[in-house]
Amino acid sequence: MKRLRFAAILVLLVSGLAQAATGPARARLDAFAQGLHAVSGNFSQTLTDPNGKTSKTSTGTLVLEAPRQFRWDTLAPYKQTIVADGSRVWLYDPDLEQVTVRRQDTEEAHSPLTVLTDLSQLDKEFHVAEQGEHDGLVWLRLTANAKDSQFSYADLGFDANGLARMQFKDQLGATTDIRFSNWKRNPEIPPQDFNFTPPKGADVIGDLPEISTQPLKN
Repeated sequence: MKRLRFAAILVLLVSGLAQAATGPARARLDAFAQGLHAVSGNFSQTLTDPNGKTSKTSTGTLVLEAPRQFRWDTLAPYKQTIVADGSRVWLYDPDLEQVTVRRQDTEEAHSPLTVLTDLSQLDKEFHVAEQGEHDGLVWLRLTANAKDSQFSYADLGFDANGLARMQFKDQLGATTDIRFSNWKRNPEIPPQDFNFTPPKGADVIGDLPEISTQPLKN
């Protein structure tokens, strides 16, 4: 469930920053997001639990498309696929042969990565503050306005090419550090990348879409 909750945070961060803080980090966000409706890239991710224990770094690829579609493929050291199709968020764990599915609107509530392809929701959902420069990047901090947010804060780090790093801390004190690379702006994304069909034999749990039982008309 932690992986699915993390997916929710990513999905929302990628669809929603608005006109807020002014400064070098905000300017770089604006420049990166201007005219952007889709983006793909690579990531490396490390999680640190509240006791300071750090996980192995995982790596993979991500694809985002406005307004609400998202795909996150972890390739190493394990495989996992997360797909947000605009209605549901699907998480497939091949090792467990299990698919977990939830409504996307539920998963997105008060989360932070809807920031790249739609800059229209930042003031509504977040308090945004410039954090200055460190580690060779300029930083913005997002703090959710909602009291029931799943994260304490999310920091976005920008270099001259755009979003390079994201760090967020959840309400339990765990920290996630994600580094991005090889961004491609507005690539042609096959529609099937955002369609997910559970593999044959996999256990499927959660809030599945309703399937119409009405007969087809001739």
